Amino acid sequence: MNNEPNEHSTAGNQSKQSRRDFLGKGLGLTASAVALTAGVPMPSHAANLTAKEAPRPRPASDAPRMLGALEVSPIGLGCMSMSSGSYNPPRSKAEMIPVIRGAVDLGVTFFDTAEVYGPFTNEELVGEALAPVRDQVVIASKFGFSFGGGRRGGRNSQPDHIRTAVEGMLRRLQTDRIDLLYLHRVDPNVPIEDVAGTVKDLIAEGKALHFGLSEASPATIRRAHAVQPVAALQSEYSLWWREPETKTFPTLQELGIGFVPFSPLGKGFLTGKIDTTTAFAKGDFRNVVPRFSEENREANQAMVNLLKKIADEKGATPAQIALAWILAQQPWIAPIPGTTKRHRLEENTAAAEVALTDEDLRAIEEAAAQIEVQGARYPESSERMIDY
Repeated sequence: MNNEPNEHSTAGNQSKQSRRDFLGKGLGLTASAVALTAGVPMPSHAANLTAKEAPRPRPASDAPRMLGALEVSPIGLGCMSMSSGSYNPPRSKAEMIPVIRGAVDLGVTFFDTAEVYGPFTNEELVGEALAPVRDQVVIASKFGFSFGGGRRGGRNSQPDHIRTAVEGMLRRLQTDRIDLLYLHRVDPNVPIEDVAGTVKDLIAEGKALHFGLSEASPATIRRAHAVQPVAALQSEYSLWWREPETKTFPTLQELGIGFVPFSPLGKGFLTGKIDTTTAFAKGDFRNVVPRFSEENREANQAMVNLLKKIADEKGATPAQIALAWILAQQPWIAPIPGTTKRHRLEENTAAAEVALTDEDLRAIEEAAAQIEVQGARYPESSERMIDY
């Protein structure tokens, strides 16, 4: 197996060029505004820039990201919405395989799925789509629930169940190893040391390569990491959900753990395509999310207006500014926006080449500080599964 997916120079160069073509033709950005190094610290003189001195670009852009020792593309692809029915009816393999393979063509090396998505059908989709390029990509999947009658049951992280789950994952993903194996939700009935120990054994057997946690507290992260190094934490993070900055980022930075934000576009709200008139389909998860009530959407429009303003100045889209802002926060963050549409995929991946200056970031920070986001991010039933 090749653990350096970004060393495939021909495909990598072609994919970077395709992203630049999208930016140059569709967004009117110049080449000088792209291909900048991630994680550049804010210059000490930034507050005293003269009129003749241009602000320094500071994107955390198209350089690869390290999740612990695992190298991934700066923007991954969350595949959940292709099969789960959480936001739209499940799509067919015939529709979605070209989207996933298109992501590879655009330079995406990081693909996220889980046994619970479908359940099971999303892993089958991802496995089939990526089989021809298996050694060029990183596949992440998640265990942690029981299933019966084709439906998800309660949390289950018993060691024997983890082993059974992983065997099913390997079969559905058409692979001999899972690059990043996550615990989907912390099981209060199983010590996290037992979970980490089981994954450690699976890594020793070559069935998994790296260990991840999702929506885990700092205390849980530390306990797990003491048994088996944790490569990544996956949690929600965006301009309108910033709790991880104070809750978990200090622990992740101390321990050298990467961060994988899901819902980096606020479940679609930060794209600017949702407003008070938007009617969600029956079964759409957003129907039960307090943040998406009509009154809260109206109140939260201020955040979208901020993104639109910066996007207009940059010749970009609100979604690209939202993703570029995330990338600029830390060099060990790799968001996984989801989509079922090729043009949205192109838009999202091109965000890795949008340059935000220190001045831009300060302006966003100052404006966002004046906006009080309304509504909880989860309904109570989902909130109860978060490890605090």
